[in-house]
Amino acid sequence: MALTAHAQTAELGQLDASPTLFTIMAALNAVGYSADLSSTNNHPLREAIRAELAKQNLPSLAGIKSFFDRHRKRTDTDELAQYVSFALTAGGPPGFTIKIRDVDLPPDVAGMTELSGLLAAFYKEANIAGLWKQSQPAIEQYLERYHSPVADAVLQVNAYLRQQTSGFKGRRFQIFLELQAAPNQIQTRSYGDLYTIVITPSPEPRIFDVRHAYLHYLLDPLATRYQEVVNRKKPISDHAQRAQTLDSSFKEDFLLLETESLIKAVEAKLDRRPQAVQEALRQGHILAPFFTEQLGVYERQQQAMLFYYPELVGALDLKTEDARLSRVEFEKETPVRTVKVAPPPAPAPLTGVAKTLEDAEQLYTARDLDKAKKLFLEVLQQTDNQTAHSAAYYGLARIATLQKDPEVAERLFLKTLELQPDAPVKAWALVYLGRLTLAAGDREKAGQYFQGALKVEGASRPAQQAASQGVELSSKQ
Repeated sequence: MALTAHAQTAELGQLDASPTLFTIMAALNAVGYSADLSSTNNHPLREAIRAELAKQNLPSLAGIKSFFDRHRKRTDTDELAQYVSFALTAGGPPGFTIKIRDVDLPPDVAGMTELSGLLAAFYKEANIAGLWKQSQPAIEQYLERYHSPVADAVLQVNAYLRQQTSGFKGRRFQIFLELQAAPNQIQTRSYGDLYTIVITPSPEPRIFDVRHAYLHYLLDPLATRYQEVVNRKKPISDHAQRAQTLDSSFKEDFLLLETESLIKAVEAKLDRRPQAVQEALRQGHILAPFFTEQLGVYERQQQAMLFYYPELVGALDLKTEDARLSRVEFEKETPVRTVKVAPPPAPAPLTGVAKTLEDAEQLYTARDLDKAKKLFLEVLQQTDNQTAHSAAYYGLARIATLQKDPEVAERLFLKTLELQPDAPVKAWALVYLGRLTLAAGDREKAGQYFQGALKVEGASRPAQQAASQGVELSSKQ
């Protein structure tokens, strides 16, 4: 998946972080960018760099703050958008010089050319090269969350569209993750040969959005290449004007509407969610039902979408679709997409006795009993803590059970109970003792063990269920 990123001085992969965007966001956070700053979905790196820069007296920040204040936007999303556009059209550090001719600049970048000089001064004064290097472990860790899911999404799309390469020759698909920006943001850009998606922190990887962008990357050029075929179907777009929740960009650009409808149909196929087609239709993506039907035809033939596309679009009968769409009632309110709250921080890595017990449990689960036994015995030497000893004896007792040595197992389970076992271990030790006693033919004593397990406060649900089953078995004559 390694590709060279356009407009960057360093080689970057298809999934990476941008040093240019990193520098911009560090500067913005230092001069007042506070969008969603209190959200639990922020990455810790954002606050860490803010704190580090706050310790320094940087002359360049006065100019950057003035620039920031003059370019404030109505919404946080729009404010971030202009800086994403700048980052994707400017060169990398240390100069950040815009590489595109003024006449070709995106509209939101046209009035931002002075930012290059401001960033160059800030980059040097704040030692951003050093901060970038120090931030790599956090960035790499976050990138790792995306590697496999992104690869799977790209493979899934390529397989369905029968795509031999990732798009047309010379074009690139780039994903940048930016941890200093406000969370839960997705920004996409298509400049020249480069299609880019910028993703900010979120509780879960935004793989659906990545796949959606990748579908645009592959299908947008087909609509352009075969626009003569597509535009013959444009009269049907009148129905989209009735869709109150449909973005005006789709109402004004039929190629965009046609491609989005096709993507909705493909996504419904890939996710096996046929109901998503009607959802898309009610939102105004009027060709989603037609494309869903035609994709069934596409799947039964052998051509790749690259070659089948004209036939796919050409099959649209204006009279038939007009009749279908005349009966549609479009939604009057835009569906609200909820954002999940970030999960609590991951627990600290286990060390010492806790690590030894965890490793022993994993070996026991894998039925590597000799190695597991060795680690459980090590716990008895590592500490005098009775609860840890009870866990070790419990592990040794279960190993004895698997090795069909009930007498040793019984002694070890009893030893477990003599110490200070935590509730889950105590309950399971009583369950095992009940099973061993029941196998020996003493139903009354077995029943006492099982009843004892049911009385343990904090016992796990599986242990309680096993104890209940044991009570029932021990009571049978």
